[in-house]
Amino acid sequence: MQRHPVPRVLAFLTVLFSLAACGSDQAAGPSDGKSMILATTTSTQDSGLLDELLPAFTKDTGWQVKPLAVGSGQAIELGRRGEADVLLVHSPEAEEKFVAEGTAGERRLVMHNDFVIVGPADDPAGIHGLPAAEAMRKIATAKAGFVSRGDESGTHAREKQLWEEDQIVPSGQWYRSTGQGMGDTLRVASETSAYTLSDRATYLAQKENLSLEVLSEGDEALLNVYHVIEMTKRAGEKVQPDAAKAFADWMVGERAQKMIGDFGAEKFGQPLFVPDAGKDETTLGN
Repeated sequence: MQRHPVPRVLAFLTVLFSLAACGSDQAAGPSDGKSMILATTTSTQDSGLLDELLPAFTKDTGWQVKPLAVGSGQAIELGRRGEADVLLVHSPEAEEKFVAEGTAGERRLVMHNDFVIVGPADDPAGIHGLPAAEAMRKIATAKAGFVSRGDESGTHAREKQLWEEDQIVPSGQWYRSTGQGMGDTLRVASETSAYTLSDRATYLAQKENLSLEVLSEGDEALLNVYHVIEMTKRAGEKVQPDAAKAFADWMVGERAQKMIGDFGAEKFGQPLFVPDAGKDETTLGN
């Protein structure tokens, strides 16, 4: 009869330690009910940047983030319908038109990198080292294979601008549209020995699995700028302006900007993005 209290005491202590551990875990995790939606471009996901930033944001603020990685055009449409709290996008002209509609809040500069035209090493159109518009013209003239995202993303918007510089309307068997994100489009271009326009970050992140080389780069027309846009209740009652502001403030804050500037440097020998918070946008790329 004297042996029974000992296990009971041990069991009681075990329960106490378990409760204490649970309480500690809850205190360290995101706050209950603080969940927000980020609509962003696929390049932030395919490059791996979101995997770096979002856990840190959650740890710092308590906001749990559900990212919807789509093209910038689709991300803006989600914001327009009030189905996202905040946007991280890279289609400046479309962004400016959207903000002018009046349902979005503040739009702030976050970072930039650049676009590159990539293609097979044998370069059948002979575009190596050419400015972007001239490279695109030679691809069209040669009817060399070109794979477009075709998804109204920021990358697709820039591609269309490059064609329009020479009043080219790409069509025919040489021109293929995937309707998919950057990673998938790069894979299709690689498998078919075709050219495509890519943001540098996604290309570098997936380069090991691609048979594509950078053939045109450094042109001012290839500058790729990202902004964060806060949504407001004017877009829909489900929008959480406090979540949007928390994310935007954090993205332009010191910690996030340092993480952006460091991202990719160790693995690729160069950062994949340049942090730009507080800069004059007209000086980027100079």
